Amino acid sequence: MAVFTFQSLSPHLAAPYHPPRRVLWDHRGFVDCTQGIRCDSGLRISHFHTLSSRVCRCEAPRGSPAGVLMMDLKEACGSQGSQESSSLHPTSWQAFAHSSTLHGLRFIFPYGQPTARSLLWAVALLACLGLLALESAERLAYFLSYPHVTSVDAVVSGSLIFPVVTICNLNAYRFSRLTRNDLYHAGELLALLDVHLTIPQPHLADPDVLAFLQEKANFTAYRPKTFSMKEFVERVGHDLKEMMLYCRFQGQECNHSDFKAVFTRYGKCYMFNAAEEGKTLRTTMKGGTGNGLEIMLDIQQDEYLPVWGDSEDTAFEAGVRVQIHSQAEPPFVHELGFGVAPGFQTFVATQEQRLTYLPPPWGECEAKALGFFHVYSVTACRIDCETRYIVENCNCRMVHMPGDASYCTPEQYKDCAEPALAKLSAVENSNCMCRTPCNMTRYNKELSMVKIPSKTSARYLQKKFNKSEKYITDNILVLDVFFEALNYETIEQKKAYEVAGLLGDIGGQMGLFIGASILTILELFDYAYEVLKERLLDLLSREEEEESRGEDVSSCDPVANHSESISHTVTIPLQTTLGTLEEIAC
Repeated sequence: MAVFTFQSLSPHLAAPYHPPRRVLWDHRGFVDCTQGIRCDSGLRISHFHTLSSRVCRCEAPRGSPAGVLMMDLKEACGSQGSQESSSLHPTSWQAFAHSSTLHGLRFIFPYGQPTARSLLWAVALLACLGLLALESAERLAYFLSYPHVTSVDAVVSGSLIFPVVTICNLNAYRFSRLTRNDLYHAGELLALLDVHLTIPQPHLADPDVLAFLQEKANFTAYRPKTFSMKEFVERVGHDLKEMMLYCRFQGQECNHSDFKAVFTRYGKCYMFNAAEEGKTLRTTMKGGTGNGLEIMLDIQQDEYLPVWGDSEDTAFEAGVRVQIHSQAEPPFVHELGFGVAPGFQTFVATQEQRLTYLPPPWGECEAKALGFFHVYSVTACRIDCETRYIVENCNCRMVHMPGDASYCTPEQYKDCAEPALAKLSAVENSNCMCRTPCNMTRYNKELSMVKIPSKTSARYLQKKFNKSEKYITDNILVLDVFFEALNYETIEQKKAYEVAGLLGDIGGQMGLFIGASILTILELFDYAYEVLKERLLDLLSREEEEESRGEDVSSCDPVANHSESISHTVTIPLQTTLGTLEEIAC
C-alpha cells in the first residue's frame, strides 16, 4: 500500500487539515487534483509535475505567510504493495487502451500484469494488421493502375441531326477545261507533259485526246500568264451543278445550292448539311430508305484526264468517294471515305455513335487546342499537322490546307509538297501523333447496292437525260444515305476505381480486421497530442517550481517551532508508476 502524508510547514496553520476521503484519477492515469484534495480557507490547490507523476498541494498565495501544506506520497510497504497499487490504478496507455475503439487493444494491455491471454491477443492483432496492410497495398496498387470500364447503351431519340455527306469525284480535273496556260504551268504536274513540255508517249493516247493535247501544247511564241493553283483547282474541278441529275432529302427536292464546296486531296468536293452561318442543320425524324439523302450523279468519265503514267493526281478508277462525318469534323476523304461506283444504286444505312473517352492517366484521349480549327478531332489534328509541316519545309501550302501562307506553285507541288506529304505519312512522326478526342461523334455504315439501270428503265433514262444506255451504265450512280433507326449508341469510358471506392475498400478492411475507422485513427493522434502536452507541461512546471523555490528561500524568516509540525496520514491505493513526491520546504 502507499501512504499520503500531509505536513503543515507553517506555524500559522493552527486549524487541523482533513484529508480527502478518496483520490480521483483522470483518463491518463494521473491524480486529478481538483477532485482529490480539499484545502482550508485561504489556501488554493496547485500542482507540479515530475517525470512520471503529478504532485498536488495546498498553497497560500505568493507573498503570504501561510506557507504550504504538502501532500507527500511515500511508499509504506514493499513490492507487494506496489504490485497491488499498479493493478488498481492504470497507466495512461492502459487507460487509453481500455477506452479506445480499436478492437483487442484492451486485452493486450489489461490492468495488472500481462498474461498468456494478452500475448495471444497481441499475436492476433499483429496478424490482422499484416493482413490489413497487404489488402490495402493491393487496393492502392489497383487504384494507381487507373483502370477504366467501357459502357455501351442505345438511346432512342425523337429526331437526329443528319450527318455531313462529303462527295468527291475521283477525277480532280476536267480535261476539257484545261487551257494552254494550264498545260504550260501544270502539264508536268498532271503527267500530261514531260519536263520539255512535250507529250511523253503519244502512241498511248486516244486520237481525239492526242489532237486536243497537240493543239493546247503548242507553245511556239507563247507568252505565259500568271498562274494560281487555287484558281486552277476551283475552275477545272468538277461542277456539282453539272454532275447532279436529281437530289431529294426526305422526299423533298434539293439542289446544288444545298451543298458547300470544299477542297481536299481529291480537289474540289461538296458537302451536304455542313455547318454554315445563317443556315439551319437538317434533321430527320424517321429511319429507313427515303428518309435521308438520295442523289443521282453523273461522274463525267469523258472529262477524266488521260492516263499514260503514274501520278498522284491521276486516277485509275471511276466513281465518287464519299465520307459521312459530323459537322465538327473536317473531311478527310482520301483516307476515311468509301467508294461508290457508277452503274449501281448504293444504299448506306448509318447509325450515330457518341463516344466519350477518358484523358490520361485513365485513357489516351486528347482535347488540345489547334491553330486552324476550333474543335479538336483526329482529322483536324492531321490536317493541322500536315499544313505546318508543308509550310515549314516548302514555305507554301497546298490548296486544301488552311492558313494564310501562299499557295504552292505546280513546281513546288511536284518537287516539294507531294514528296514531303508522302514522307510524313510513311514515317512515324512524334509531331503528328493525333490521339482520339475525348468527345466525338462517329457514324457506322452498312453498304448494299443494286445495278442500275434495269432493262425496263434504261429507255426511259435515255430519253430523260438524252444519254445512251452505255453512257448511263458507265457514268450514272445513285447514292442513298439514311439512318438505320432513329436511335444512337453511346460508348463511354468510365473510371473503374475512384477515390471513394479506395476509401470504402480500405475502410471495410479496417472494420473487418481491426474494427477501426477514421475516428479510431483520430483517437491515436489525440492520445499522442495529450502525451506530448503532458511532457511539455512537466518541463514548464519544473522550471516554474525552480524559480519559485529560489524566491521563497530568499524571502522567508527563521521559524521557531519548525519542529512542531502537523501530520495527517491517509492510506489509499497508489499507482507505482506515479513515483514518490518530493518534500518542498521554504
